[in-house]
Amino acid sequence: MSSETLGPETPATLVIVGAGPRGTGLVERIAANAPELYAGPGLEIHLVDPHPPGAGRIWRAAQSPLLWMNSHAEDVTMFTDESVEMAGPVRPGPTLHEWAGIDGRTFADRQVQGAYLRWVHEQAVAALPPGITVHHHPARALRVSGPRDGRQLIRLEGRDQPLAADLVVLALGHLDAEPDDEQAGLTAYAAEHGLVHLPPDFTADSDLSALPAGEPVLVRGFGLAFTDLMVLLTEGRGGRYEGDTYLPSGREPVLYVGSRRGVPYHSKIGYDRTGERPPLPRFLGPAETDALLARPGGFDFRRDVWPLVEKELGFAHYHRLFTAHPERTAIAWTDFEEKYEAASEGAEREALVASAVPDPRDRLDLAALDRPLDGVTYGSFEEFQEGLRGYVEGDLGRRHDAGHSADLAVFLGLLSVYGQLVRLGNTGPRWHGFFSHLASGPPGPRLRQLLALSRAGVLKFVGADMAVHARDGVFRASSPTVPGFFVEARALVEARLPEPTLRRALDPLLRRLHADGAGETPDGLLRVDRADGRVLDRSGRPHPRRFALGPHTDGRTPGAFTRPRTGGPAFRQNDATARAVLVFLRDLGADAAG
Repeated sequence: MSSETLGPETPATLVIVGAGPRGTGLVERIAANAPELYAGPGLEIHLVDPHPPGAGRIWRAAQSPLLWMNSHAEDVTMFTDESVEMAGPVRPGPTLHEWAGIDGRTFADRQVQGAYLRWVHEQAVAALPPGITVHHHPARALRVSGPRDGRQLIRLEGRDQPLAADLVVLALGHLDAEPDDEQAGLTAYAAEHGLVHLPPDFTADSDLSALPAGEPVLVRGFGLAFTDLMVLLTEGRGGRYEGDTYLPSGREPVLYVGSRRGVPYHSKIGYDRTGERPPLPRFLGPAETDALLARPGGFDFRRDVWPLVEKELGFAHYHRLFTAHPERTAIAWTDFEEKYEAASEGAEREALVASAVPDPRDRLDLAALDRPLDGVTYGSFEEFQEGLRGYVEGDLGRRHDAGHSADLAVFLGLLSVYGQLVRLGNTGPRWHGFFSHLASGPPGPRLRQLLALSRAGVLKFVGADMAVHARDGVFRASSPTVPGFFVEARALVEARLPEPTLRRALDPLLRRLHADGAGETPDGLLRVDRADGRVLDRSGRPHPRRFALGPHTDGRTPGAFTRPRTGGPAFRQNDATARAVLVFLRDLGADAAG
């Protein structure tokens, strides 16, 4: 290591770009690990973020109180527990519901979550040992430069002199992106014809005032961004609910929504966990992940990983079904488990399940869960509206019925699988979308509101594989779900977050990092070292002084927050990065002193 950067009595300097939940989690892990690993002359931590520390952009106080968290308050924590496999010490703390003093099954609004995050940030800073200080710079970071073996320079917007740092950690959250060719074309078409096109964005930041009351609006996307849009354009415009009935204000547009799947994400599960958890991991654990990583030619997700995912999720499902609902099975669990383990993929496993689980509704069909409208057509638009309302009602009923608790076991299996896939890195976008559809859906009350809006005629369903064409001076949407049907509108909303790619990120720091040689995956994510989050260059070489955590990296983790006692891959990553940072700075100081 170079000693040019640090004198024997000079505090080390760490810059963390991004002071939201991920940056806050890193500070918490630095505080937890510093007593063991760092005894330098001091450490100055500089947090760079235009938004207040803790909440960051997404969870800031200045947004509509109508917008909720997407998880029960009892399922949100910023603190480690004994389930996290990490080298650092566990520092327990309250979940959101314990801190806020609210019912654990509440879906708190985002302003409450923002207050929790600000408190966690304050606690993390207060827990830092003497000699470690924190400075917040309310600005955007524009560029990181500097030699591999020397201090890094971080240029800030509106500041002439850069920050000098011994190490830099990028803890950037969801970022804006420039439009791809399709989006740019639609925006240009809208400008030419006096239409409205809202490209992918964080919905709370979108200007929805351009969407006129009573007019049709095409919405492409049926996930969480759509849920926010639905709320802001209905209750946000003065409508209200009386029981299961929506009473319009008259200021709402008419939303025509569709997507690749054509259905909303599956509802959050609405019953408590009871009984034995499936013993996971079983078929996709550390040994299998190590074997995949050790393959000389690499691995193919669909060929090599997906069969293990399927078998793991099936094991979780049937373990719960056989142990909690044995009356719905035809053989003993021990017999089934032995045969399931030995069964090959495809027909052999399907035959085993068919013989052991009499009711098809108790069998796990991942393809049907993922794409329920595949191959399904309706004779008319109105028939489809009724059919999709029935689908949503059925999903709500099942996800709130403990008699179908095998669904919860699959959810736990998804978390277990994601914990392993984080280590694999480049698994492609299909897995993340599949996980979100099954495990990151809206609260049940939101889907009940969706049904009320549909019955009120404010919300209409377009179907699967929704196609949008710009022609004849308008936007036209259609779907093979309802052959021959189309709808025209003068407004189109892309209800999804921008893709977190290096090449199209509007964030100048990431763009410059890419131009300077940072590695990227085939789907455009920043490549990082699995062990500690160091940024990799295009040859796979880790940068000794640059780290990255978050959704723009190929080490991204499931969901925005961690559920207690589920292993917490984000906690594990934060801990590993914090320890690597402290060891590097400790050794750097020792070299300078020696």
